[in-house]
Amino acid sequence: METATIIVIFVSSLLLGITVYSIYTAFGPESKNLRDPFEEHED
Repeated sequence: METATIIVIFVSSLLLGITVYSIYTAFGPESKNLRDPFEEHED
């Protein structure tokens, strides 16, 4: 395989991994531990 193809596959899989991890963090079981600054600030 060419070097450019390997780099494209690596960067694509890295971006996909970051996206999947951020979605899991936002909506997964650990999301209950995240704080909501809008709920903390009452007018």
